[in-house]
Amino acid sequence: MMLLEYQGKILIIDVGFRMPGEDMPGIDFIVPNIGYLKGKQKNILGVVFTHGHYDHIGAIPYLIDKIWHPNLQIFASPLTRGIISRRQDDFPNLPQLDITEVKDGSRIDLGIFQIEFFRQNHNIPDNLGLFIRTPIGNILHTSDFKFDSNPVNDLPTDFQKLREIGKRKILLMMSDSTGAEEEGHSLSEKTIERNLEEIFQKSHGRIIAATFASLINRIQQIISLSEKYGRRVALEGYSMKTNVEICKVLGYIKSKKGTIISSKESGNFPDSRVTILCTGAQGESEAALMRIAQRDHRFLRLKKGDSVILSSSIIPGNERTVQMLKDGILRQGAKVFHYKMMDIHAGGHAQQEELKEMIEIMKPRFLIPIHGQYSMLVAHSEIARESGMQEKNVIVAENGQIVNLSQNGIFVEKKEVPSNYVMVDGLGNRRRGRDSFKRQANVGGRRNVCHCYGGG
Repeated sequence: MMLLEYQGKILIIDVGFRMPGEDMPGIDFIVPNIGYLKGKQKNILGVVFTHGHYDHIGAIPYLIDKIWHPNLQIFASPLTRGIISRRQDDFPNLPQLDITEVKDGSRIDLGIFQIEFFRQNHNIPDNLGLFIRTPIGNILHTSDFKFDSNPVNDLPTDFQKLREIGKRKILLMMSDSTGAEEEGHSLSEKTIERNLEEIFQKSHGRIIAATFASLINRIQQIISLSEKYGRRVALEGYSMKTNVEICKVLGYIKSKKGTIISSKESGNFPDSRVTILCTGAQGESEAALMRIAQRDHRFLRLKKGDSVILSSSIIPGNERTVQMLKDGILRQGAKVFHYKMMDIHAGGHAQQEELKEMIEIMKPRFLIPIHGQYSMLVAHSEIARESGMQEKNVIVAENGQIVNLSQNGIFVEKKEVPSNYVMVDGLGNRRRGRDSFKRQANVGGRRNVCHCYGGG
């Protein structure tokens, strides 16, 4: 979650959550601390969302009533809007949100902020970067992104559009840093599809593919390959079923009639004609794959001949649980395929070559690396300096720090906003006195000065 503030008027970019660490038993999510916004609700001009991943939209049900006011405007792309609206249905005590749809090329005016949305490749459709005109200069927010000339279920990167934006004198660029420690260029989804097909060609038993429910492009790949090799697809996991339902309605996921079946129905087909598409590649205890691996699923049991695909990289902190998951699967005679064995997962984030290219295209005067752990932000700042940016013009901001931006300079203020953890469990919210990895950005309350509270 990031805030941009100018003379007391506030723009919010994304309202996401992060997953708890292994040292947080019983905690469901960690949401941004919005203590700074208390009493300032009427100053919030609007909320804009970059894309539909939960680390960018997931905290809405827990925070929207705390920032809402009758004139609050909310903007999201069609898929992002669909995921947000469907998730609100799980919280019947909350009102349905009035979300205005935007798309590539849409322009909106929110008081002193004029925003133009532009398409960016990621691993979910409808991902939008933000070009923001402010009284002190132009700000570019890349969203999560990567450069992909051969994507699946998406259009290739529009470099012509990016270069046109880069000619507009970007004062500040806030750029995705999640892949900043990875050398080279991110993998194309087309490469992943070819490697996944190799598994489909060689597998004679069931294929059980686990990935993030929000990784829409990967879900489409699995469905398309299953149809190509005569397999029916059973969906497992509440969020997986929900997202596929939304995406089919909006046309982002396509399948032939009869392809999607229930897990109970999968027993009516030969193993060589069945794919199970499920959540749980991170070893989450309540996710579908872990329940299958622990023999706790109502209909599905692992057996010799099954091929289990873990199509996701391991989120830092989940190494032990993923290892336990793999061991449990292998003990039951199934094969396991994961990203360290072959390229069956491509992150949705630019790596070092792409980050350098984005800097060269936009030529920003100032840079704030956003999204990622602190080491990733530092790695991105080093890329910027190698690209010719002055060290004083690149700011690595910690959680809760206020970045003061003007036409003449950028610096971190001494004061901070609250950024300790706000944890959500089954009973509600609980505050804990720890620093949050979610940075809150404030762009702020002085004449001709914009303060950024930087985004997680």
